[in-house]
Amino acid sequence: MGARILLIEDNPANLELMRYVLAAFGHDVTTTVDGEEGLDSVLRSRPELVICDLQLPRVDGFEVARRMKTHPALKGIPLVAVTAYAMVGDRDRVLAAGFDGYIAKPLEPQSFITQIDSFLSRAQCANALPSAHPDAAATTQAEPPPAASGKKVLVVDDIASNIDLVRTILLSGGHDVEFATNLADARSLAEASPPDLIISDYHIGREHGGDFAAWVRSHPRLSTTPFMLMSSTALAESDWKSGLERGADRFIMRPISPRSFLEEVAGCLAISTER
Repeated sequence: MGARILLIEDNPANLELMRYVLAAFGHDVTTTVDGEEGLDSVLRSRPELVICDLQLPRVDGFEVARRMKTHPALKGIPLVAVTAYAMVGDRDRVLAAGFDGYIAKPLEPQSFITQIDSFLSRAQCANALPSAHPDAAATTQAEPPPAASGKKVLVVDDIASNIDLVRTILLSGGHDVEFATNLADARSLAEASPPDLIISDYHIGREHGGDFAAWVRSHPRLSTTPFMLMSSTALAESDWKSGLERGADRFIMRPISPRSFLEEVAGCLAISTER
C-alpha cells in the first residue's frame, strides 16, 4: 500500500505529471496549488510526505518549510523540495531552510520514485512506524516500474520544458526516448535509427512540424512510421487539417493529461501494425 503524499505545485503540467507518476506507483496523492492552501492541507490531513515547489503564490516554499518545521505537530513530516532551479548552492540553501531533501527537475520517473521511497523509509525509521497510518509498514514498497515497451520514440521540439515533460511521461510509460531540437537533427536521427513513433511540435522555431511529417512520408524506410503532431498555439482548424494532410496520424493539443497522452501514444503505435 502506498503512502499518503501531499503535492504543493502551482504549475498544472508539473502537478499532473508528479501526481500521475506517484499514483502509478501506488501512492495516495492530494494536491494543492499554493503554499497557504498546502499548509492548511498538512494540518488537516497529516500526510506522510510533503513535496513542495519553491516558487508558489501567496506563501512560497521556503515559508512553507519554516512554518512546518516550527510547528510541533508538523515538524516530523518529511518535506521535499522539487524545483527546476539548478544553481550552485541551491541545494544547500534548500536544506538549510528546513527541507529534508531536494529533487531537481526534469524528473526521471524511476529515480524520482526511488528518492521518494528513501524519504519515506527514513521517516518511518525515525518515527518507529508512526501510528498515524495503520499500514505505515507497507508505505515504502512501490509497485515495480512499468516494463520497457521496446518502442523507441523520437521527440522533436525546440522548447526544453516541452521536451522534459514529454520525455518524463514517455519514460513513465516504459518507452525509450531520443530528442532533437531542429529538423536537420531529427532527420539524421530518424535515418540513423528509425524510431517506432515520431512526436513533433507543430512550430519548431521557424521550422514546421508539417514539413517533417511530409519528409517522413516520402522516405522509403520511414514512410509507415506513426507520426504525431503536438501544439499549444496552432488553434485554427486549418492548421490541424494541414498537419494531417501532410502526413501526421494525429494532432494533439496541449495541455493534455499524462494518462490521455500515453493513450494517444499507444493508439499511434498501433497504427504501424495496421499498415
